[in-house]
Amino acid sequence: MRGDEVLRELRSMADPESVKGMAQYGIRSEDALGISVPQLRSIAKSIGKNHSLAQELWESGVHEARMLAAMVDKPAEVTEEQMESWVRSIDSWDICDICCSSLFDKTRFAWKKALDWPGRKEEFVKRSGFSLMAALAVHDKRATDDFFIKFLPVIERESTDERNYVKKAVNWALRQIGKRNMLLNLAAIESAKRIRDIDSKSARWIASDALRELTSESVQERLRARQGRVRR
Repeated sequence: MRGDEVLRELRSMADPESVKGMAQYGIRSEDALGISVPQLRSIAKSIGKNHSLAQELWESGVHEARMLAAMVDKPAEVTEEQMESWVRSIDSWDICDICCSSLFDKTRFAWKKALDWPGRKEEFVKRSGFSLMAALAVHDKRATDDFFIKFLPVIERESTDERNYVKKAVNWALRQIGKRNMLLNLAAIESAKRIRDIDSKSARWIASDALRELTSESVQERLRARQGRVRR
């Protein structure tokens, strides 16, 4: 399937009313069609994986086409140069998170970028680093705890960034790491306590929100049950 054919299909599904509502969720609506993520995932499933098509869709600049590009691209064919090019052109949190959780986290560069991008100044590049941490914590079942422990000093270091899309991603990464297993839960809680002591409104919010969830009985019970299954 060619890029122009997919774009034609996407434009036929455009919903102007949905575009109007996107702003309520902080989603950039310029060049948007108002197509939902479940609809895009359905289209992606019918298309299958196609690296060259993903490039065409991304280059179109259409909001939903870029999300679809992340869904249909082949992680093994993604280059480091492509990741850098795409991440620099991200202009909305939803595209950022779809790229990180549907594509970037499955590439061979994922762990490197999760450590590098948080140190960058650009808002969505920085968010991408933390979104990538969160995605890896959920999706990479083979990674050892040591990999995630390395993320915690980065999370602490960047917890004073007051930009909304950054601090929410920092919080997300911390919570997802802390929900992976009991050992990482304890490490994330200790990290959150250190963040709480930083003289920063952003840091205090990140810490209090993370501690509320990570110390909750529901999370603790789930982790104990998971630990019990592993021991058996």
